Amino acid sequence: MSDNDVFRTLNQPKPWSGYNAFHSDPLLGDLTRNLARPLREEFDTIGRYVTSPEAQELAQMANTSLPQLKTHGPAGERLDTVAFHPAWHALLRRSMSSGLHSSLWEPPRDADSKSKAHKLRAVRLFLTAQLECGHLEPLSSTSASLAVLAAAPQLRSEWAPKILSRKYDSTNRPQAQKTAATIGLAITEKQAGSDTRGLTTKAARVSEGVYRLTGHKWFVSAPMSDAFVMLADVDGKPGCFLVPRLLEEGRTNALRYQRLKDKLGLRSNATAEIEFSDAFGFLLGAPDGGLRTILDMLTLMRLDSAVMASGLMRAALAEATHSARGRSVQGHALVGRPLMMRVLADLALDVAAAGALSFRLAESFDRARDSAEEAAYARVMTPVTKYWTTKIAPAVVAEAMEVMGGNGFIEDRPITRHYRDAPGLAMNDGAGNMMALDLRRVVEHGSDLFEAVFQVIARDLGASGAKIVELLRAAMALCKSHESAARIFIEQLALAAGAAELYRLGAGRIADAFLETRLAAGWRSSYGMLDTRFDASYVVELLFPEMD
Repeated sequence: MSDNDVFRTLNQPKPWSGYNAFHSDPLLGDLTRNLARPLREEFDTIGRYVTSPEAQELAQMANTSLPQLKTHGPAGERLDTVAFHPAWHALLRRSMSSGLHSSLWEPPRDADSKSKAHKLRAVRLFLTAQLECGHLEPLSSTSASLAVLAAAPQLRSEWAPKILSRKYDSTNRPQAQKTAATIGLAITEKQAGSDTRGLTTKAARVSEGVYRLTGHKWFVSAPMSDAFVMLADVDGKPGCFLVPRLLEEGRTNALRYQRLKDKLGLRSNATAEIEFSDAFGFLLGAPDGGLRTILDMLTLMRLDSAVMASGLMRAALAEATHSARGRSVQGHALVGRPLMMRVLADLALDVAAAGALSFRLAESFDRARDSAEEAAYARVMTPVTKYWTTKIAPAVVAEAMEVMGGNGFIEDRPITRHYRDAPGLAMNDGAGNMMALDLRRVVEHGSDLFEAVFQVIARDLGASGAKIVELLRAAMALCKSHESAARIFIEQLALAAGAAELYRLGAGRIADAFLETRLAAGWRSSYGMLDTRFDASYVVELLFPEMD
């Protein structure tokens, strides 16, 4: 009896592995169709890897064999290190070789790499997120760190060669002795949370550009990074600093690791609480310009969160659809039952819109330097896209788990890891209310930017564009008058922009269904409410085609 016959006899789907995440995604195929062949071959390689049994086993091990904190050595000496399972290092080694931390800043290899750097990286990140998101966090902060290092050219020239290296180096040595360096982010404090103006960490000037920092950081992601970007108070104003983990002679830079957070998800990546007294830090930008300086880093990381959430949702729904195709109910395939098909199609609409919107944002980053319209889109739509994609991810994955029944609720299935990781992506680099308030600040101080965005949305929506933009203008006015309405505006803007991008990509019937059910219909509390006017089978088969 063949393996397929065994699974049919047991009424169980084959394991979700061995499929190509790139070739099985028609939307991704459309987005990359005109790229050079070597790039498509690279994406093909990543697509095959992320669903392979070997890669899935690494992801499982990295999330079950958790990082271990070592504060002291056998002689009582301070160590302040975190030990990771070899699977973690294998994941990082592979992703660094793909340039997820460096490709934005490398000399372009061809015309596509020069003009589409953000889009190409987004494809790589989207695919790799379908495997495991925890190890992507330090790569996201490392890539984004070069934006803030631009504020200190001498420091950048010293660190950039190691940051751009694709040769992963996990050794516990000063960065000058390593082949590669990673950069973490340390902003949050106990008393301040997301309020960056409530800092108690103090920075005292030692010499030009050099300070000593004293304080405590409550959430420090990737604590084995070679340096951290931190905020600290400089004479009453937030300053931005690069704080090495080890000094040149090899001893720790006064960073005392207190404990590792016991997190719900993203467990492969450690998050530490750190205390420090007189730690050396190097100023990035003006002493009172820390918030402006670090915003460039956070903006890039928010794009990453949106892309990762979109990839994670894609993987979860692909696994659930595969499961529904492999099980039968009363002699019929589960996927063919009308109620199940309606649920899958409804989920697929959100997943498609999230992916389309995330890639559209990445493209705006590529074009922002040469186009005022694209610069406006990037500024307005970064908090919008990050908000909506990460906000819907937990609900999407939870419903996809329910499609699988009990099989979706056991830890040896990838979907359970996606479920635990999804809420963390929403909280990283600014949770929902922070994104809504960020958008409201644009409403108050840069409302002219919205006209450019509305013009893009109206153009891509076609006949319904003018009416929807008028609704958006009304929501914006309400947001300006009432802070509490910011979430209404940010969600409506996300839905309108998501539909617009689906139309622009040529997915007209998918865009019709998304627009009608998300903006024209009444409020819905769960998935599976897709109107019978729309062909659910068409939606599922188009967006999640059955693979041999």
